[in-house]
Amino acid sequence: MRDFQKPGRSAVYADNAMVATSHPLAAQVALSLLQQGGNAVDAAIGAGVLLGLCEPQMTGIGGDCFALIKPAGEERIVALNGSGRAPMGLDVGAMRDKGLGAVPVYGIESVTMPGAIDAFCRLNADWGRMELAQVLDPAIRYFEAGVPVAPRVARDWAEADNLKGDARRHFLRDDKPFRTGERFALPGQAEVLKRVAREGRKGFYEGEVAEDMIHSLRALGGAHTLDDLAAVACEYTEPVSGQYRGAELIEHAPNGQGATAILLMNILSHFDLSRMDPFGPARTHLEAEATRLAYDARNRFLADADTVTRLEHMLSMDTAAKLAALIDPDRAMAQVQPLTEQVHKDTVYITVVDQDRMAVSLIYSLFHGFGSGLASSRFGIAYQNRGAGFTLQEGHPNAAAGGKRPMHTIIPGMLRRGGKLLMPFGVMGGAYQPCGHSRLVSNLVDYDMELQAALDAPRAFAGLFSGHDGLALETGYDPAVREALAAMGHATRWSDEPLGGAQAIMLDPSGVLIGASDPRKDGCALGY
Repeated sequence: MRDFQKPGRSAVYADNAMVATSHPLAAQVALSLLQQGGNAVDAAIGAGVLLGLCEPQMTGIGGDCFALIKPAGEERIVALNGSGRAPMGLDVGAMRDKGLGAVPVYGIESVTMPGAIDAFCRLNADWGRMELAQVLDPAIRYFEAGVPVAPRVARDWAEADNLKGDARRHFLRDDKPFRTGERFALPGQAEVLKRVAREGRKGFYEGEVAEDMIHSLRALGGAHTLDDLAAVACEYTEPVSGQYRGAELIEHAPNGQGATAILLMNILSHFDLSRMDPFGPARTHLEAEATRLAYDARNRFLADADTVTRLEHMLSMDTAAKLAALIDPDRAMAQVQPLTEQVHKDTVYITVVDQDRMAVSLIYSLFHGFGSGLASSRFGIAYQNRGAGFTLQEGHPNAAAGGKRPMHTIIPGMLRRGGKLLMPFGVMGGAYQPCGHSRLVSNLVDYDMELQAALDAPRAFAGLFSGHDGLALETGYDPAVREALAAMGHATRWSDEPLGGAQAIMLDPSGVLIGASDPRKDGCALGY
């Protein structure tokens, strides 16, 4: 039990339904849709779309999403991949001829087709209980009227320096970032959502909205076409999973990086973390070493599902055992292959469990802050720069190519025990996400932490975050731990910002729902 004399928050307990996400207005909309008779899918879509207004630096209708769904009355988990592809006309040779070593992060070449709206429409049609227009109505009203900018959002907005052209007109006020409490609206996107409410995916991928997007992209030098946009289609896929001390971690298959989290946990299963101080140097060292090894495998193997050939090898316990044997419990290894994808920390995540115990774990992103920094002229749709997740290395599974999906950092998660759902969850933070999944699961399984405490706990990351390498420690760590890690050979530093953000809902065996929301964001858990 937490110390009630210290700053903090309690988990939320409720009987009927629960939602947890990174902005209070989105949580409230999700809960309202549930109370109006919607199910978990309806609530997740309605709140998720609204997050594109409440946290425009994190996500938007020009982005991608992934979802895991546990249907009511069943224990199977369904995965939906709502990520878009590079335009068929992407000229990879031209980038290499220019001597580029990577896809330009904010160049037009990084803009992939937006998959989220297609996925939302598919989820609504296949799993929703409400009409799409009813689901989108609260978000449409907020997009028209605007919302006051929340503190964490204003902090991120002030750091964004990639907005160009039409994006500056739609996402800045007097050419300056919006500040805390200022009202921000997206009336152009409200019109887009009205068309989607009336026409479904056609309202976005065809007609005037599609023409606005493609005309703007081509004016910026893009190879994108109306055919590319019309061809966008989400796909149901089989999740991948791994066991960790009696718990089963469920993740998305490639092109997501969920397999990285499973490999990381498989490596850590060779060490008894429960005997170590959860915030001491021994556990942090082992997690850092396992992270480096798991991410090295990710960088070698993960890509579009059509080009991945070593997934079984990556998930093998034999592979994990061999990698674990490389770890010296007392000394940091030399730096392995650096991260190949561009640094990414901007994502929104929402999880919902309804009265019938349908559960949704959904993540939705533009990749970088405001994506590519580019937007459509008329409707102000921000374009994602997910193509920066490709590599230009010839022959690599994740090599850029027209019509291909890049390796994706965003991963929704679920945890099962004994074949039954225990917890839908997500940990935002781009490259950090597999490490975040592993740490949250370990906090719960190895240390039996209460759910909110498991999210609150300080984090470390042995990888790129905000453009810095080395082992980043949040300031919640004791300085003596940093000194001990440095003595072990780690290039330690205090992280200059929070590492990710998490949301989770636990299905207690008693039938009670327990919701938790990360204090690193503006959001909350709400139930009834």
